[in-house]
Amino acid sequence: METTQDIQSRSQVIVRQGDTEVVLGGGAPVVIQAMTNTDTADITATTQQVQALAQAGAQMVRVTVDTAQAAAAVPYIRERLNMLSCSVPLIGDFHYNGHTLLNDFPDCAQALAKYRINPGNVGKGAKKDIQFAQIIEHACRYQKVVRIGVNWGSLDQTLLAQMMDANAQLATPKVPEQVLREALLVSALDSAQQAMDLGLSANQIVLSCKVSKVNDLVLLYQELAKRTPLALHLGLTEAGMGTDGIVASASALAILLRQGIGDTIRVSLTPRPDGDRTEEVKVAQSILQALELRFFTPTVTACPGCGRTTSTRFQTLAEQVKIYLEQQMPLWITQYPGVETMKVAVMGCIVNGPGESKHANIGISLPGSGEAPIAPVFIDGEKTDTLRGEDLVEQFTRIVERYVAQKYGVSHR
Repeated sequence: METTQDIQSRSQVIVRQGDTEVVLGGGAPVVIQAMTNTDTADITATTQQVQALAQAGAQMVRVTVDTAQAAAAVPYIRERLNMLSCSVPLIGDFHYNGHTLLNDFPDCAQALAKYRINPGNVGKGAKKDIQFAQIIEHACRYQKVVRIGVNWGSLDQTLLAQMMDANAQLATPKVPEQVLREALLVSALDSAQQAMDLGLSANQIVLSCKVSKVNDLVLLYQELAKRTPLALHLGLTEAGMGTDGIVASASALAILLRQGIGDTIRVSLTPRPDGDRTEEVKVAQSILQALELRFFTPTVTACPGCGRTTSTRFQTLAEQVKIYLEQQMPLWITQYPGVETMKVAVMGCIVNGPGESKHANIGISLPGSGEAPIAPVFIDGEKTDTLRGEDLVEQFTRIVERYVAQKYGVSHR
C-alpha cells in the first residue's frame, strides 16, 4: 500500500539533551511524548512527574513555561533530573510571553531541548512577527528544535477572518469547516517558512495542527503531509476523559499512523482528579503496539468470555499473567533482546483456545464449562504441557520464564 510517507519523505530532526538524542522523522520509529500538569515553579513536583513519565516510556516531556518563576525553575529541574540519571529531553511550552521569558532567562533557554510555540498567540498585530522572530532567534542561538503548534482553539483570528471573507467572495464558497482547516494549514506552513527565513533549518522544525474532532484531524494531517516534508507531531487535542478520550485518540492516530503520517505523538487525556498522568504514555504505547509499529511489552491475547466460560478462572489468570509480564520487563528488556515482541495467549475454552494458543509464542487454554479440568500449553504452535491443579499461575509463569530464557537469551541466539 502506498502511504503518504512514501510520497513525501519526512525531514529528520534530532532533539538533544546532553548526551541523549531523540530522532524524529527520516524513517525513525514514532516517538512518544507527554506533558506535565504540575506548576513548573514547583521544582520538586515537576521533577517527580517528569521522571515518572520518562519511566513510563515518554521519550520527551513538555513542561509549561508561562511565568518568570517557571522559567527560573527549569534549569533546576534539569539539574535534578540529571542527578536522578533521567536524561529525558525537556520541551518548553510557550504562549503569549515566550519571547520575554527566553530573553530574560537564558539558563532556561539553554536547559530546554526544544521549544513549542503557538502562532495563534505569539503576539498581535505588528508585534506578532517581531515576537515570533525573537523566539526563533533564541532557537538559532542555542541550536534548539522548535515545534510550531497550531491549535483550532487559539487560531490566529485575523488570518481566519481574512480567509472567511475571501471565501465569501467566491462563486461557490467552501463550507466554514473547510476554510477553518485551510486556515490551520496556512498558519502552520507560513510560520514554518518564516522560521526558516529567520535561519532555522528544516531539521530543527516540527509541525502540528491540532483539533479535537477525529475526522477533522485526519483530513488536516493528510493534507499537511502532502504539502510539507517537515517532521509532524500528531495528537488529538482536548480528547477528553477516560474511555472517550482513549477511543477518540486511538481512532484518529491509528488512521494516520497506518498511512505513515506522524513522527511523534502525544495522547492528550484529561486525568481524573489526582489521577495517574502516566496513563497517556501507556495509551500511546498501546496504540503503537496494536499497529505493530513499536513494541514495549509482550502482548497478552485473551478471549472476552461467554456462556461456555462461566468460571472467572481464565480472567484471573490473564490478569495475573499480564501483571507478571509487566513486572518482569524492566529486567527482561536488558537481558533478553526482542522479548517485547513476544505474544502470549490465555484462553477460556476449547472453541478458540487451542487455535489461538498455537498462533502465539506461548499459550494456555483453560477448560470451559463442562470440559475436562486440564489446561494444555502450546509453545510455538506445538502442545508441550498439560497443566492441572490450583496453582496454574505459578506453573504457567515458570514455563514462560523458561521459554523467555531459551528464546531470547543471548546464549541461545
